[in-house]
Amino acid sequence: MVSLIAGIVVLALIYMGLNVIRSADPKLLARLLRRIGGVLALAFAAWIGARGELVVAIPLGLFGLGLLGYAPLGAELASKFGWGGPAARSSGQQSQIRSQFIELTLDRRTGALDGRVIAGAEAGRVLGEFALADLLRLARGFDEQSRTLLESYLDRRFPGWREDAHDAAAGGRAGQHRGMAASGKMTAEEAYQILGLQRGAGRDEISRAHRGLMKKLHPDQGGSTYLAARVNEAKDTLLRTHHH
Repeated sequence: MVSLIAGIVVLALIYMGLNVIRSADPKLLARLLRRIGGVLALAFAAWIGARGELVVAIPLGLFGLGLLGYAPLGAELASKFGWGGPAARSSGQQSQIRSQFIELTLDRRTGALDGRVIAGAEAGRVLGEFALADLLRLARGFDEQSRTLLESYLDRRFPGWREDAHDAAAGGRAGQHRGMAASGKMTAEEAYQILGLQRGAGRDEISRAHRGLMKKLHPDQGGSTYLAARVNEAKDTLLRTHHH
């Protein structure tokens, strides 16, 4: 009788788990699986290391750290097995575009685009944690520039969202594909962040970074008019400093 009850409980838990997996956001689910995998890999590495098998334990431990987002070598190993997310796959060559409320990060090597909220009640949260409906509600409290930047992210993550959302999206502005310029003059520091360069980069470096980003962000390549305009502005801002 006890075994029958235990079996029913196990089946119920499996059924509930499958329902959670089916309804979960794919990015959240992938992030959860990576964390679970990282913890298990570290635990197994510790167990093997305690038995003296360091040749196996060390790379396994690095792999676990990579899944959790630590240790560049571990992240590289994780990415080779297809377990790495955008952070794990990044080679450190990242471009950042900021507004008052959000910051987008583009991996210049893979083209992966992610972001986070940097102001407001949801500050600190990663955009990938939000569903489309939540992002659209969040956008209603943004300024114009932040809404435009968020729409560029939505274009990449949810192709066709403008047609589906109609007037309710982003405070009723979903149908517009704006290429507005950012308010205020871009600083050299912002330009370096957008192009993913260190201060003092030469003209050739600036041009190469610009070309690489435009290949991933140009509207003709499925990118964003706004992001492409920001990249162009960053290049012009830095090249002007080399005229002197």
